[in-house]
Amino acid sequence: MNSFFKGMGAGVGLRPCHYSEFLNHKPKSVSWVEVISENFMAWKGCEIGPAFKTLQQIRNDYELGLHGVSLSIGSIDPVDKDYLQRLKDLIERTQPRTVSDHLCWTGVDGYNVHDLLPVPYTQECLDWTADKLDQVQNFLGRQILIENPSSYIEFKKSDMTEWEFIAELIRKTGCGLLLDINNVYVSSVNHGFDAKTYLNSLPHAAVGQIHLAGHSVGTNGILIDTHDAPVCDQVWDLHRWYVQNFGSVGTMIERDGNIPEWSVLESEILKIGEAYNEAPLITL
Repeated sequence: MNSFFKGMGAGVGLRPCHYSEFLNHKPKSVSWVEVISENFMAWKGCEIGPAFKTLQQIRNDYELGLHGVSLSIGSIDPVDKDYLQRLKDLIERTQPRTVSDHLCWTGVDGYNVHDLLPVPYTQECLDWTADKLDQVQNFLGRQILIENPSSYIEFKKSDMTEWEFIAELIRKTGCGLLLDINNVYVSSVNHGFDAKTYLNSLPHAAVGQIHLAGHSVGTNGILIDTHDAPVCDQVWDLHRWYVQNFGSVGTMIERDGNIPEWSVLESEILKIGEAYNEAPLITL
């Protein structure tokens, strides 16, 4: 496991509305930033765009995580080598500390629906996902982190729980885990399982990074992972419980909608440090 983010404190999902803050004021409340990989990758058949210059400038002052949304590791489609080559080019140019994507599928037969769709937790799905992940890590020449999903429906046929699936995927491939605690909470409410049972069952040495985010309440009380609100008290409580029991891991806040001015978001980020100050030093 690339343990860089173990104990590294607070980060943030970097969004365009806060570029000027990072370029001109260089906030000390965060030591690393995460960006959506596809926003800085070259379009197919094109050169990397002008946004990359901004990323380079910010990268000079902050460590970086690349977070993808189109790897589609759970799809039955073969690995998209063109996508991987463009991602590899971005990795080589930015030298990120972590590269991550989601345990999901985003389309089929080459069509991208631009949504993070759940996978069935079956042995068949585990085998093809592990095979694709091996191909990805071998092509990139590095370990990647896979993020646990949020979900709103469950498949009738599953051979194992989500946390068992993730643990076995890590065992088979040597990948790391990007632990999204908001996603655990959202799914626990939607499907009626205990969030601490999920967290307690993970292979903690493989956790390379933590995400926190806000969510919305939909029809019939279903929670939806919208990233458009502050982190709720229940998710903060789970994060505090996790680091107290399993040690600190670099944690960041994602905000993709209703993004506040930097000072407001920064006040929320500072809560990460409060949780770490209460946590014991644990080496996994």
